[in-house]
Amino acid sequence: MAGIFDEGNMMQILEGCIPEGETFLAGVHGITLQVNKKKTSVFDVYVGITEHYLLVAECEERKYLNEFYRIADRRKTVEEDLGTCLPLAQIQSCEIKKAIMGAVNCSITLRDGSFLKLQLPKRGGLGGGMPHHAEYREKILERLERIGQ
Repeated sequence: MAGIFDEGNMMQILEGCIPEGETFLAGVHGITLQVNKKKTSVFDVYVGITEHYLLVAECEERKYLNEFYRIADRRKTVEEDLGTCLPLAQIQSCEIKKAIMGAVNCSITLRDGSFLKLQLPKRGGLGGGMPHHAEYREKILERLERIGQ
């Protein structure tokens, strides 16, 4: 699990989601809590932001729910439900609330009715693998707070 708290790994994954002509502004490790108002399995994602897009991509490729019995993981991902690159202009609202241990929950509703709830932890894991986590988290939250104002 320590590999997901690596800023280089995050950058490599998020770079594949950035539309041409956009510049990466910030990215952090986060957790999905809900997708499209239905309960979803909690899984680790990288959340990034550019001038015009919110990026959400899984940290690792999921293969099996149980390695011993080889039960395939067929849960839908954010990418399958919403995509990995969400235009900020399509976000209707973003409600940000404090959560446990300094984390924040971001409830994002898109203009087409789609919904995504993310949790952005206060810290980017142990060991210093994400040295810009606090700075990047604040940039993302500042941008999301401006939506709908």
